[in-house]
Amino acid sequence: MKGKNKLSRLLEPSLRLYFIALVCFTVATALFGNWYLTAAEAVVVVVLYLYFRQANGRRKREILKYIDNVSNNIDVATKDTMVNAPLPMVIFQPETDEVIWSNERFLQITGETDHLFDTKLSAAVPDFNARWLMEGKSECPTEVRLGDRRFLVFGHLVRTGEKGRQSFLATTYWVDVTDFSTIRDEFYASRPVVAILLLDNYEEVLKGLNDNARSALLSEINAKLDEWVAPAGGLLCRYDRDHYLFVFEEQYLAQFQEAKFSVLDAVHAIHNDAGIPATLSIGIGKDADSFQDLFQYAALSIDMALSRGGDQAVIKNKFNFEFYGGRSRETERRTKVKSRVMATALSELAADASRLFITGHKFPDLDCIGAAAGVCAIARKRGVPAHIVREPGQNPASAMADKLAQLPEYSDVFLSTQDALLLADANALLVVVDTNRPEQVYAQELLASCNKVAVIDHHRRASSYIEGAALNFHEPYASSASELVTELLQYVMEPADLLRTEAEALLAGIVLDTKQFTMRTGGRTFDAAAFLRRSGADTGEVKKLFQNDLEGTISRYNIIQNARMYKAGIAVAKVDHTIGRVTAAQAADELLNISGIEASFVLFPDGERVILSARSMGDINVQVILEKLGGGGNAATAGAQVANPSVDAVFKQLLQAIDQYLSDE
Repeated sequence: MKGKNKLSRLLEPSLRLYFIALVCFTVATALFGNWYLTAAEAVVVVVLYLYFRQANGRRKREILKYIDNVSNNIDVATKDTMVNAPLPMVIFQPETDEVIWSNERFLQITGETDHLFDTKLSAAVPDFNARWLMEGKSECPTEVRLGDRRFLVFGHLVRTGEKGRQSFLATTYWVDVTDFSTIRDEFYASRPVVAILLLDNYEEVLKGLNDNARSALLSEINAKLDEWVAPAGGLLCRYDRDHYLFVFEEQYLAQFQEAKFSVLDAVHAIHNDAGIPATLSIGIGKDADSFQDLFQYAALSIDMALSRGGDQAVIKNKFNFEFYGGRSRETERRTKVKSRVMATALSELAADASRLFITGHKFPDLDCIGAAAGVCAIARKRGVPAHIVREPGQNPASAMADKLAQLPEYSDVFLSTQDALLLADANALLVVVDTNRPEQVYAQELLASCNKVAVIDHHRRASSYIEGAALNFHEPYASSASELVTELLQYVMEPADLLRTEAEALLAGIVLDTKQFTMRTGGRTFDAAAFLRRSGADTGEVKKLFQNDLEGTISRYNIIQNARMYKAGIAVAKVDHTIGRVTAAQAADELLNISGIEASFVLFPDGERVILSARSMGDINVQVILEKLGGGGNAATAGAQVANPSVDAVFKQLLQAIDQYLSDE
């Protein structure tokens, strides 16, 4: 009733001003003493007022009658729509999941013969969750399964209850999309997938075999491949001596993924007469718009697999990469031909550049500064100004950088990122050493601004890497970036052209990443070390770079003392306070000297993040483990930085990653 009175007032014409004007004229007439005219005007005002009152009352009654009629019709239409709606409907309380009302169509899709009042909606539809309604959404983000049918659910919330005790009612509408979903699933399942299979050690495994032995070995490999692809009913053809093309439907990809591409182990079990196992890499492209794009995705995947060490499968879609395998020990598979080609290419790029800038990863180590010094030597040989972008503050490379800065040839070599940006022009060349991931590069602004970029790195490639590089010398089989740069130097200059301190910096980088020539070493590693020794590198001076102070030594052994064995062969040391990264890395190295430890992990807090250092004797791939935490590296040495202030939380994530790695074996 109160609402109707308010409505009546709103609909009442505002004639008050006119009556006030008439009364004012009447009073004015009386002041002039014309009583007859005053009386006549007063009578007219009264008559008009009475007529207005009567007419206005009649009009308000008609308007209210019309509104009541419309309201009643709407209520009837609303009730009829709810009861006879063409869509299944249900009204429930999202806080308690209790059903308030449902129409017959909803009862039919749930298979209920009686009403659902005072029951839980989840009892009738177990897969339904009303959280999206409470988040303010009007459409369920996923399809809801009900028996063998699938539904899109739309809805909205209404506030109910009195002030101070408000609750909600949710009204949902269920649209059957089973036929559409079935056709969609069939379409996605039948989409083509292109895979490239590569025998990545073809030359090595067939070397020295006679024709009969070669044919027998290849036949055994082909038999394993045929057996693996048979369930998919796809097309497998060999289009090069060591390349296969496999085209199949996407519905079979999940089976290969669940089996973790068992063909990798099947091929790896095949050995030649010398006992060398065959290794297979698989690059898969999916979710593309054309066969050309699918093949391009597959080619990128196979490149990614090889850059991570081979013997693994990589899947690429429109957005990212997925990795499977890659757990075997890496072996040297490089040739001097590639190093010679890369040396010529880098030398030409440097000669064409107006200025050369060199940067490495954040918090650089001796391998990073050694590789940078080697690139500086190449630039000096070509007569091109070179600058190393130096990270301020103390880091593992500081002592070597200070030693280089004292040389006359390095008087203006070291620059800050800001100074480098001021000097850079359109013809400048940026050389990134010891990392291939853009987010790990120290001078990221310089990386974004330089048109020409060269990358020299030995770490296994992750899903993010520097794309569009003019030169990419990436060899995951190399021990260090310093080893790769040393190989380039051998084709550019004579040993006498290399400064003694530069040679010591390069040798220190190799010593660091090989753990004193005990890990990840090949014949090429010792060739590089011999070249540096001929260039004047003093092993005694290199040894001094690895000396520690007493405080750091005590801290390292405290970490070792607190380490605990988690699983067989795996030691984990959790430190609850900030320590030096070098100390943590050295502690992880030192743990490998203990009998029975095959892999070690050290983690500690550093502000709002947790730093992890991991080391392995080679049988356990620590890079695969730390990839789960956003880290990287190689099979024997890896690290990660997790944005989480809680060491305990990251410790649990690490243990889960280790468990997952071990369960995949």
